[in-house]
Amino acid sequence: MIGLGVLYVLAGLLFAIFAVGSATDRTNPRRWGNTIFWGLFSLSFLAGSWLPDVVNGLILVAMALVAGFNLMGKGEPVPQTDRAERAARWGNRLFIPALIPPIVTLTGTLTLKGVEIGGQPLVDPKQVTLVSLGAGIVLATAVALVMFRASPAVAVREGRRLMDSVSWAGLLPQALAALGAVFAAAQVGDVIGGLATTWLPLNGPLAAVIAYSLGMALFTAIMGNAFAAFPVMTAAIALPLIIGKFGGDPAIVCAIGMLSGFCGTLLTPMAANFNIVPAALLELPDRNGVIKAQAPTALLLLLANTVLMYALAYRF
Repeated sequence: MIGLGVLYVLAGLLFAIFAVGSATDRTNPRRWGNTIFWGLFSLSFLAGSWLPDVVNGLILVAMALVAGFNLMGKGEPVPQTDRAERAARWGNRLFIPALIPPIVTLTGTLTLKGVEIGGQPLVDPKQVTLVSLGAGIVLATAVALVMFRASPAVAVREGRRLMDSVSWAGLLPQALAALGAVFAAAQVGDVIGGLATTWLPLNGPLAAVIAYSLGMALFTAIMGNAFAAFPVMTAAIALPLIIGKFGGDPAIVCAIGMLSGFCGTLLTPMAANFNIVPAALLELPDRNGVIKAQAPTALLLLLANTVLMYALAYRF
């Protein structure tokens, strides 16, 4: 049965290759920081399931220290003088590899759950979407290599260049999502719920909806990830008040609550992969330029989400 273990091995091997490539990149003045960072990340994928929790925690702390002390850098890219010419020649066909992962992911999610071999599921039913996504990425890479007549070494080199440009921020969504799970296990939501009911006048459905919507956006802005904020704020306000006390529809409340959280994502530098990394890759003069451009849209959407949640959650 194909499960997440296969994806962990593939990711671990890829980051191990990145670590080796960083060690041999003499154009990067901080190559050993990159080597340590990507090597530790590779180790967490390849051996994390067998290592004690304390060791996995120490690996994360070591990676944070490498990033926190600014020990990572990037080397000089390989010059590609014919890039514009090749882009003009391929035109919109350049997007073919980019379209493969979502198509394969959707197709696999809808079709692979019932596939069995010898009475056993081909793919872990709980992980069909992620396995399909991994298969789509592998297929897209293979198609791109064939289309552009490139060697696998080119894909690895460009992948490492991109990850070195993104640096530690590429890991932020994974780390923050894990932090949200830790907060949920530590019952932080119960604490926030107690504070909210003590200090806020949540004696009606409208007040509860406003508190949940704004709380999702604010907590997402603090943590940088709506998936991290969702279990905390839902346990604090949505479940006991909007759904439990006032009878709101759970599906509508949770769906729109996530959308409210995404409004917070647009407003925070903590969501570095969305807001800071693009500014760095595009070499914008203002590293907060993306956030400033998104802020009006985010606030309008937050208002719309709050109105929709109140209007729809109590209709059924």
